[in-house]
Amino acid sequence: MSILPDKAAFADFRKQCLSTDNWSNKYDKHGMQVWVEGSLANKGNNVPKVHKIKCKMTIKDVSAATMYDVLHDGSYRKSWDPAMLDSFDIARLSANADVGYYSWLCAKPIKNRDVVSLRSWQVTDDEYIIINFSVKHPKYPPRSDLVRAISIITGYLIKPTGPNSCIFTYLSQADPKGSLPKWVVKRASQVLAPRVLECIYKAGKNYPEWKQQNSPDQKPWLYPEQSTLEMMDPKELSIQRADSLENVDESFKVAAQDSEDSS
Repeated sequence: MSILPDKAAFADFRKQCLSTDNWSNKYDKHGMQVWVEGSLANKGNNVPKVHKIKCKMTIKDVSAATMYDVLHDGSYRKSWDPAMLDSFDIARLSANADVGYYSWLCAKPIKNRDVVSLRSWQVTDDEYIIINFSVKHPKYPPRSDLVRAISIITGYLIKPTGPNSCIFTYLSQADPKGSLPKWVVKRASQVLAPRVLECIYKAGKNYPEWKQQNSPDQKPWLYPEQSTLEMMDPKELSIQRADSLENVDESFKVAAQDSEDSS
């Protein structure tokens, strides 16, 4: 069985993005909405190990195609993603899938994170979908100075609403390896998620001008023949499970406990 997402995987992701059942709204301002999975809303101080967040942004002055390009363009990300430590594509898996590496800064005392993920995309006349999930790559094992994060499923659904407008949805189901205190989820949904959405929106606004100055015709995510990445057999990858990782973030545990004790 192939590790690459099939049509059913894209259809299921779309269904989750559009669903309103069992989601609790945590933020609704300035054309942005953030939800957490409904089961998280009433769990006391701790939330389940696996948590899910969904963000939707109504964009009135950037096209769906431009927002899609922004998410793919690794060279551009260096100029707009303030949390990024390192990011690069590792190999192609098919015409619409690759495997890549991303690491990012976390607020102290939480250790910085990294992830190795398989990314796949699907474009139709009325929508763009990107989905990714964590995988094990033989040449990129977990590092001692970072905590290997786990994406069970993370992705984007972008639907045009006009020639220069769209609805942009982000959904992520992650496993942080341990129970998160409620304040972390609250901050993520009410502060961090809207901030990230705003950052991506601004990146979309500035992208056309930037792209004109930076290889304007180079878009391998639209034209696979332009890719210079080496091909890799997807069979060399396996899905990364959190329970197989030993690099637990002890500083995060301590910080979480301190916060619970003081609340």
